[in-house]
Amino acid sequence: MLNIHIVCVGKIKEKYLKDAILEYSKRLSKYCKLEIIELQDEKIPDKLNSSLENEIKNKECLNILNHLPKDSFNIALDLKGKEFSSEEFSKKLDSLSMENSHICFIIGGSLGLTKELLDKCNLKICFSKMTFPHQLIRVFLLEQIFRAFKISHGETYHR
Repeated sequence: MLNIHIVCVGKIKEKYLKDAILEYSKRLSKYCKLEIIELQDEKIPDKLNSSLENEIKNKECLNILNHLPKDSFNIALDLKGKEFSSEEFSKKLDSLSMENSHICFIIGGSLGLTKELLDKCNLKICFSKMTFPHQLIRVFLLEQIFRAFKISHGETYHR
């Protein structure tokens, strides 16, 4: 069974988002072994300069790097990443699962990911050019992973 890890910065506080994450985690248990690793986000001061922004991003990204599973295919969620339709994403996950037993998705903090971390990723994907809260993106990602499995197994799922 495929192992999927999601390494993300920040805790989910809102109950409705926690409920959605729990629901998709349950649904995904039929298709993969899922592990979500939540990392502490750094406090962002009101007065943020580029030096402090880089320091915060570096700390968060170093923490992410320390939590990546060994030998995983790493996929960063990044605004400059490749966009997929649901069907294309399903085919991509299918092909990756043939060659990799671990796939790790990375969701950075509100300041994003460092170039160094992005360079260590095997793939960068973008859900939209729009900006969404990181907590909501986690739900989007789980839903799309679930949809991808449904598509690849030829099972019905709402369109």
